[in-house]
Amino acid sequence: MNKQQLQNLIFIANGKKEADLVIRNAKIVNVFTKEIMSGDIAITEGVIAGIGTYKGKVEIDAKGRYVCPGLIDAHVHIESSMVTPGQFAKVVLPHGVTTVIADPHEIANVHGTNGIQFMLDTSENLPLDVYMMLPSCVPATSFEQAGAVLHAEDLSPFLKHPRVLGLAEVMDFPAVFEAKDDMLNKLLLTNCIDGHGAGLSAQHINVYRASGITTDHECTTKEELLDRLERGMYVMLREGSVAKNVEALLEAVTEKNAQRCIFCTDDKHLDDLIEEGSIDYNVRFAIKKGIAPITAISMASFYAAQCYGLKTKGAIAPGYDADFLLLDDLETFSIYEVYTKGVRVAANGQYVGEEMKEKQCEAVTNSVHLPAISEKDLQLHMGKGMLANIIGIVSNQLITKHIIETVTIEKGYFIPSVRDDQLKIAVVERHKGTGQIGIGIVKGFGLQSGAIATTVAHDSHNIIAVGTNDEDLLQAITTIHNIQGGMVVVNNGVVLEQLSLNIAGLMSEECSEFVYKKITAINTSLQQLGAQTEFNPFLTLSFLSLPVIPNLKMTVDGLFDVTKFEHIPVNIDYTVDEISS
Repeated sequence: MNKQQLQNLIFIANGKKEADLVIRNAKIVNVFTKEIMSGDIAITEGVIAGIGTYKGKVEIDAKGRYVCPGLIDAHVHIESSMVTPGQFAKVVLPHGVTTVIADPHEIANVHGTNGIQFMLDTSENLPLDVYMMLPSCVPATSFEQAGAVLHAEDLSPFLKHPRVLGLAEVMDFPAVFEAKDDMLNKLLLTNCIDGHGAGLSAQHINVYRASGITTDHECTTKEELLDRLERGMYVMLREGSVAKNVEALLEAVTEKNAQRCIFCTDDKHLDDLIEEGSIDYNVRFAIKKGIAPITAISMASFYAAQCYGLKTKGAIAPGYDADFLLLDDLETFSIYEVYTKGVRVAANGQYVGEEMKEKQCEAVTNSVHLPAISEKDLQLHMGKGMLANIIGIVSNQLITKHIIETVTIEKGYFIPSVRDDQLKIAVVERHKGTGQIGIGIVKGFGLQSGAIATTVAHDSHNIIAVGTNDEDLLQAITTIHNIQGGMVVVNNGVVLEQLSLNIAGLMSEECSEFVYKKITAINTSLQQLGAQTEFNPFLTLSFLSLPVIPNLKMTVDGLFDVTKFEHIPVNIDYTVDEISS
């Protein structure tokens, strides 16, 4: 704000000049006093000048509706929506989200600093305020095969950008615990640092907090939430497409500690954003579970703004950005209209703002590189043993179970069993064309035939596939290569549905409406394979390659035990008879 703008704001605030916009007859949600107040809201140049009695060049009658601050998603990977930032904005603005704290971790794992720059460039001048946290762990762990490696010196120049706030989720806990030099350099870049404390004990949280990490979005129990609050952290109550933790965590939220509790989505697919909502869903759910409406709204706005030092966000008050929602009802959090910087951008669940020009993205395409592979490359040798370490799916959770079961062996090789729900899972290196393929066994998908594959495979985003037979598995992987990344469903050698995500293998160049239709068609095609309906198979698959969340995961180097933080063999070299004896 320059001197002339400040002078103009002051003259409007003291009534000497007309405001650009005045909202009349509104019930104002006050996040400071937790009360409902009344008065005209005067707005000029996108900023609230005052609350009281004002005249405006344009005046809007709220007709008794509630006015609350725009919502803030405290931690989100825009790439998980599978559309560009502009298309993402068109989807979340009708849900009342006016600000997001984005972590471009996904695209950075594919394209490094070019990926970060792409996300900054394409999120410029949107009606949605997109702030960024710099990816701290590219790759997620030192043994991962990602498309890039980022050190502190690679990240440092981005801190000069006005929309870069700090360091994104630190998920390589061993590097922090052991005070490794490269991690220390990253932690010293900034005093705004997000955590990733999946499965960490209270003692481990001491280490995180002492190192300057101030948030965590990986809590799954009320005990974990309290451990973090007691040590001075902010806790994000996450409700994504796979990880759904809000209900369990709300049990520990009270009026006394709510100011350290905020909301995030983390990873949410486009169809879930459209059909279920974003942070507005979290607010409604919290109110339904007994959280006072103004407290829930504060968690979704003001408290998140405080966490990230956004001094002009999260409140309806003089000097704050005019990002606000008009609500038909407070208890149901029914959104009538959405405004950003005093401009109406959504009404009745639809985006009504200006069309956004999409920027070119050649620098982040053509990222899937595979050598020729055959069914032989997908075989899993088991030796003489019939017992195997198996990844067990936990419905709607990122964590997995470590299962040990007998499996079917022919000529020393594992054979998938539809009857026992023991399917083959493969992670194929796709950044440098090394030919590395990790093969394992997974239980819980329930596929009766066919295979699925995707390049959305956190966090290194290699190709990950699961199938009932090698022929369909190979077909799915080959198709992914042909379309340069995306999602594929194959059955009996036929590609049923596919979605090209040619931007880094993560996002589509198409509009959100097109992508939504394709996702819907893919979800329908999964029924032909007999897939589970309790969870999203593609989303669940995409997290089975993330070796920082317990218990078992897959990498291009094979099966990984997160609790031991090391690779382990799939086969257990004992027969059932030998164990029983």
